[in-house]
Amino acid sequence: MKVVLFGATGMIGSGALLEAVDDPRVREILVVGRRSCGVRHSKVAELLIEDFFDYGPARSRFAGADACLFCLGVSSLGMSEASYTRVTRDLTLAAARAILEAGSSPTFCYVSGAGTDANGRAMWARVKGQTENSLLALPFRGAYMFRPAYIQPRRGVRSKTGWYRAFYAAFGVLYPVLRRALPSLVTSTDVLGRALVRVGLDGFPKPVLETRDINRIG
Repeated sequence: MKVVLFGATGMIGSGALLEAVDDPRVREILVVGRRSCGVRHSKVAELLIEDFFDYGPARSRFAGADACLFCLGVSSLGMSEASYTRVTRDLTLAAARAILEAGSSPTFCYVSGAGTDANGRAMWARVKGQTENSLLALPFRGAYMFRPAYIQPRRGVRSKTGWYRAFYAAFGVLYPVLRRALPSLVTSTDVLGRALVRVGLDGFPKPVLETRDINRIG
């Protein structure tokens, strides 16, 4: 099966890439990004693109995709709602439509976040919720919204942000305890990655997956 992966240079996406490489059902992984993910493997091909709003002829690379794992995301800190909407909802939908225009109708797995709510008070939650609703309205074979809360990096995965790395290092020793005590709030990059791949290939009975669902599948 062919998987298209956005965001492989980020913490969540790099975790998903490791799990997709390990899954024997995945024969090809097309990694889409502005810079190389740095992974060299027979399954992995890369599509480097500057403009995530205009895929042009490059959209033909999406043909035959069975699943898309969309792990791109930015913090809303310091951003206006208009700016955050553009780099969150509009950018995601541009990618989703490019995949559909390539003639593929795969499953689409979108990493959102705990607390997402199209009618919520928090700006980021509204924008993420609007993005989820827009994706669910598109003619994919299936669309699934992942809403993890705390995510512990594992298998050598690292955050690109220095103070996040320090935070995760401090909490890493507590992860096994937290995972058992708070299964509805705590997951890890490997568990989330496996859940993304498995739902992308097999589907799931409901369109929105919270942390407890993610842990059960992954």
